[in-house]
Amino acid sequence: MPGLVCWNCGYDTGIEGGVMRTDQCERCESDLRCCRGCRHFDPRRRFQCRESIARSIPRKDKANFCDFYQKRLSGKAAMGGYEARDEKKSRFDDLFND
Repeated sequence: MPGLVCWNCGYDTGIEGGVMRTDQCERCESDLRCCRGCRHFDPRRRFQCRESIARSIPRKDKANFCDFYQKRLSGKAAMGGYEARDEKKSRFDDLFND
């Protein structure tokens, strides 16, 4: 089963179980249990969430106590085509290399 990928830098944190409010990415020190790291985060929706939350959470990149939080899974299938930044850059660079 794939581990949790940091929403900010794409680092595979190796976390496979639950995400604690105090968990941070080892590479960039971003909070992992936050709106940006949640599978319900959607910038196109009301309050940027697919769930029907009562009010907006102002800092989407900071840890919070939202009851709807579910970690985003790593891998292309889990993210609907998500690729890590390094992989995207590599594929882009390959377009110009012979």
